[in-house]
Amino acid sequence: MSVNSPSSRTAFRFVLPPSLGSEYARDRGDKLVSFLQEALGKPVEVSVAANYEALAKDLLSGRADAAWAPPFVCARTEAMGIRVLVRGVRLGMSSYRSALVCRAGAQLSVERLKGTTAAWVDRDAVAGYLLPVAYLKAQGVEPVRTFTAQHFTGSYRGALEEVLSGAADVAGVFCPPASTGLSYTAGVEKVLGGRTGEKFDLIAYTEEAPNDGVPVAMNVPAPLVSTLESTLLGLGDSPEGQELLKKVFSADRFEPAPRMGYRALYRVALASL
Repeated sequence: MSVNSPSSRTAFRFVLPPSLGSEYARDRGDKLVSFLQEALGKPVEVSVAANYEALAKDLLSGRADAAWAPPFVCARTEAMGIRVLVRGVRLGMSSYRSALVCRAGAQLSVERLKGTTAAWVDRDAVAGYLLPVAYLKAQGVEPVRTFTAQHFTGSYRGALEEVLSGAADVAGVFCPPASTGLSYTAGVEKVLGGRTGEKFDLIAYTEEAPNDGVPVAMNVPAPLVSTLESTLLGLGDSPEGQELLKKVFSADRFEPAPRMGYRALYRVALASL
């Protein structure tokens, strides 16, 4: 798998987000390459975006043909005329929420954040920044005046590990919606593995947002778009596809994305400014 390397004109370029860490994505990229090459009938290159901004720009410029993109990137590119083909479904749900967490025993609450530090994922990360910041502002907590420092680690792993190490006090992590009956620990353990959820305490849950999706650049030929869409919707039909769903996309399956289905996120984005 190539990572941020120049692409040939003949290859289909698929970009993965940096949110789970580049090493995590690289480990699984080769299987995605071989699967897509067979399905699309042409060379495929998979790369890991340096950040969410780069991912959006690559899609809009046509440097990337398609991507596995977080919701806010889907919203931004969709508003510019790009179609989001499919979105992930997890536990039967096409949405998720964010949990604001701290180290276990830190005894923090929304009312007791003054003077603490925050480790976020990326300015365009919905669960890792946008939802928690919008939630705090709705509670009358202004992050700029509340936190003594806020910084971006580039991945959920990085943000959670900073909280564990004491380099930061709070972080945001994706987790299943309330209707699933699952808690923030499901998100933590998805990122860090094992029983790491017990190392964190919950500060608050946010509102829900649509799941990640697969936007496709406007210069991709319609027949190729159709083939990619049917390939992604049919991933669950083979063991190889099921493995990709689990390990690359962290989803149970894909469903067609409704047109302009991410517009509601602009309210979240504006609230986080």
